[in-house]
Amino acid sequence: MSNPDTQPPSLYAAREPIFPRRVKGAFRTMKWWIMAVTLGIYYLTPFIRWDRGPNLPDQAVLIDMSGRRFFFFMIEIWPHEFYFVAGLLIMAGLGLFLFTSAAGRVWCGYACPQTVWTDLYILVERWVEGDRNARIRLHRQKWDAEKIRKSAIKWSIWLLIGLATGGAWVFYFTDAPTLLVNLLNGTAHPIAYTSIGILTATTFAFGGFAREQMCIYACPWPRIQAAMMDEDTLTIGYREWRGEPRGKQNVAGNGDCIDCMACVNVCPMGIDIRNGQQLACITCGLCIDACNDMMDKIGKPRDLIGYMALTDETRERSGLPAKSVWKHVFRPRTVLYTTLWSAVGIALVVALFLRTEIDINVTPVRNPQFVTLSDGSIRNTYDLRLRNKHGEDRWFTFSATSDGLFVLGLEGEEGLKVLVPANETKTQRLYVTAPAESYAATHERTEVRLWVEDMGTEATPGTDRVHHDTLFYGKEDD
Repeated sequence: MSNPDTQPPSLYAAREPIFPRRVKGAFRTMKWWIMAVTLGIYYLTPFIRWDRGPNLPDQAVLIDMSGRRFFFFMIEIWPHEFYFVAGLLIMAGLGLFLFTSAAGRVWCGYACPQTVWTDLYILVERWVEGDRNARIRLHRQKWDAEKIRKSAIKWSIWLLIGLATGGAWVFYFTDAPTLLVNLLNGTAHPIAYTSIGILTATTFAFGGFAREQMCIYACPWPRIQAAMMDEDTLTIGYREWRGEPRGKQNVAGNGDCIDCMACVNVCPMGIDIRNGQQLACITCGLCIDACNDMMDKIGKPRDLIGYMALTDETRERSGLPAKSVWKHVFRPRTVLYTTLWSAVGIALVVALFLRTEIDINVTPVRNPQFVTLSDGSIRNTYDLRLRNKHGEDRWFTFSATSDGLFVLGLEGEEGLKVLVPANETKTQRLYVTAPAESYAATHERTEVRLWVEDMGTEATPGTDRVHHDTLFYGKEDD
């Protein structure tokens, strides 16, 4: 039997709650503004209206699952145009690479949803329980009437925020005002209630309790971001050559740091930036505000803690001034990311303006490959998928261009016109016939281009004309 004294220590450490102190300063103000703007966009966007006509939804931003379309103000994305969404995701990734290479984890510190909602939950906590010292005392005291009352108020507000967060998310998938009424009177679809419940619970847990644990253990970005950074990347650091040795003010030999712990007490991640760069640091800048405030009080220069690059450290240690911010921001790596980001954006804009309001997909029917008619002519059959992106019914007409001579016909239709309903896709069978002894009828394969033209309406003439290249199969002339 093993001796308990020789057992290896546990690798698990229980979470120590972090109670950040309130701080004022430029970075804290910027974070308040970013929080207000991002949360305002998230919560209010589903209720913005955009008139698209009588046959389309009037919600400005809508992911229409039943109609299989995505609406963003004047832009309408169909399933076959998913490359626009892919392009936006690529731009988001390149933008993240760009900002990280220029200024470190600014996304994590200012705009990440986990950071924004955690900031909001801490604001509620501070409003209900008081600032850092009051919250620490309340956490340590036994459960009594005061602790139960304050915790109940705090958790109730957290729950309401989580409920609003989950509710806002489902509003993006259907008409928001209608769904809101249905949710309140209990007639909404069970999927809506389930989605809201899951998102409410995760927001409540992640923002209220997990907090920095999500950034340290659940998020992969802290482990990836180093690949985008180099010695010229601006990130938050402590100028230990100026601050050490720490100690009381006006003592010979001491540095500027008086070891007041202000930078530690305001940190939402609970780290000490004076110990150097750490995986948990999200570069939110609150330690800079706290330290600058203390430096002002003791009459020392600001920026004992500040944004700087490794190359700046080398220069400042030797007595040289740091490089300008622009020299850090504009360098080959960031120029490359900016160029790629711009190229993808320009390509998406060009593709958006070049796309047409009609679309065609052609599937040859190859069983059999061709049919020989009684007069010796050869007929091929094609299934067409015609997509009308207009908000009104449109007549489409067909033609073909090729080295051969062809006669076209539509199944179930007289002539070469077919009516396609507004914002719908219609399947239509097309017959293409080559006269006997013609080039196409006597050759195994002939390239043919099928054209579809929008005839429009009396009020709005059609202007779109699209094509699809395919093959016509004949019997090879012996």
